[in-house]
Amino acid sequence: MGSEGRQATSVLYYVHDPMCSWCWGFAPVLAQLLQRLPAEIRVMRLLGGLAVDSDQPMPVELQRTIEATWQRIQERIPGTQFNYDFWRQCAPRRSTWPACRAVIAARAQGDEFDERMTRAIQLAYYTQARNPSDEHTLLELADELGLDSNAFAAALAGKAVQQQLLEEIERARQLHATGFPSLVLDAAGSIWPIAVDYNDSVPVLEMINGLR
Repeated sequence: MGSEGRQATSVLYYVHDPMCSWCWGFAPVLAQLLQRLPAEIRVMRLLGGLAVDSDQPMPVELQRTIEATWQRIQERIPGTQFNYDFWRQCAPRRSTWPACRAVIAARAQGDEFDERMTRAIQLAYYTQARNPSDEHTLLELADELGLDSNAFAAALAGKAVQQQLLEEIERARQLHATGFPSLVLDAAGSIWPIAVDYNDSVPVLEMINGLR
């Protein structure tokens, strides 16, 4: 994607899932990166859709695997918070598409709600032991963000939001962004994967500046 004019605007794609624990760990560095990013680089957020819709309980073995991943993230990214009560107080399901759709449904009420809903889902999941796989949690978050609750609920259940999610997942695949989080730079039509550093935005920014 490029802007009209003599010079194409570079696009930095951020491919994520609001229920991806590594994306949660990356959030502080991502915020620093976006603050320091040159103005001529446009940022596009894409939802990667980590886990499809499911009403089945998450197997205990998988629960333990993800809980161990949280512990590993805390070791690798100091300061990352997780509330392990989630695994005892909630009924986990391997289903992140509802949360992804919630981000799209929120975005329909203003672009700023993309990031705000993502953040709200992350805080609910990782620090408040609330389950974003459950629709009632997502409706609560929309209300807490001050969204039009009726419009949000209708969008969340609508075909248009689901179609948008599928299109973003496909776009992420076209960019070869198969893991989350992923950063991909489109510099005048040339596609470059950008290495993610979970503790420092400087090398990420240097790589981007070297390619644009």
